[in-house]
Amino acid sequence: MLQAIHNKLDELYPEMVDIRRYLHQYPEVSFQETKTAQYIADYYEKLGIPYEKSIGGNGVIATLTGGKPGKTVALRADFDALPIQDEKDVPYKSKMDGVMHACGHDGHTASLLTLAKTMKGFQDELPGTILFLHQHAEEYAPGGAKPIIESGALDDADAVFGTHLWATTPLGVLQTSKDVFMAGPDRFDITVQGQGGHGGYPHETKDAITIGSQLVSQLQQIVSRRLDPLKTAVISIGQFEAGDAFNVIADKAKLVGTVRYLDKDVQDQVMKEMEKIIKGICVANDATYTFNYEKGYPPLVNHAEEAELVLKASENVQAIHTAEEVKPVMAGEDFAYYTIEKPGAYFFTGAQKEGNPYPHHHPMFDIDERAIPTAAKTLIAAYFEYQKQ
Repeated sequence: MLQAIHNKLDELYPEMVDIRRYLHQYPEVSFQETKTAQYIADYYEKLGIPYEKSIGGNGVIATLTGGKPGKTVALRADFDALPIQDEKDVPYKSKMDGVMHACGHDGHTASLLTLAKTMKGFQDELPGTILFLHQHAEEYAPGGAKPIIESGALDDADAVFGTHLWATTPLGVLQTSKDVFMAGPDRFDITVQGQGGHGGYPHETKDAITIGSQLVSQLQQIVSRRLDPLKTAVISIGQFEAGDAFNVIADKAKLVGTVRYLDKDVQDQVMKEMEKIIKGICVANDATYTFNYEKGYPPLVNHAEEAELVLKASENVQAIHTAEEVKPVMAGEDFAYYTIEKPGAYFFTGAQKEGNPYPHHHPMFDIDERAIPTAAKTLIAAYFEYQKQ
């Protein structure tokens, strides 16, 4: 039956592309994906597959109960976009100013929708129940996964699997981990309050730019000099805002950045070290400060048995020539909440487009659309492997 399912998915490839390109032209950012959610619901309405809307926000879950007994498994695809201007010169370029599918979630949605259409035709032979889990707001904490879980919609699920079309991994390559797979992404902002003044009289001021620059430099010492060398973290400053004129010493500076970690003990240590450094530098410069640290998603930790199932399932997908275990990546994913609650695994489906070297969250981001059916085939292959347990 699996081969017949894969053949049907191949037949639906033009529809996958059409869906992906339509969604690419009409993206919606996190927590505002109402039209996308309705598009998904309308698709299931036409298929005659029962579904529920507005789960945990804009989430949509469709339920396909097979004709044979078995386990209930959720297959997840996210569908939110990013506040990025699409700079590609393609027919399916985003028509929404300042909003873009720059992470492949349009492809995830196309993959899961056409998989549902395919499986509807095999319902009588299907063991168990598939929950087609369409999740909103992956890109922005607190995210969509946690409220979906809290809604109780996945209480009956035995396991959950998901994939990400990964634009920096070659087509035909599957990557996963049997342990920590993706980092916990936190956010912080620091505001330094100094005392401004004339650019020619710096000795009469408390230069917020100088103080902020010291912070940028010294915060990097946490990773290189305070953490155990066998553990890791990332501290990146993404914004540094200060000053209004060339001849005025700035009285205020704002720094915004992210911390990435794989171990909660490291997260705790980084937070404490940051507080000490910020306080010490500001006190030394007779300045005041505010420091806000927002914890994001936890690290994504795969279950070893389910990750092994994914690797085994990939052997049944002709388009995959390499399936490998990889080291953790420092990007974050709120799929982490699912594997805290349920057995499950997340994996990357290689989607690198020839001639397009741009990474996720880039204005020129794009994927090789041939990866979309590969993702669907692997998800359903993992589903069947799990039913054998």
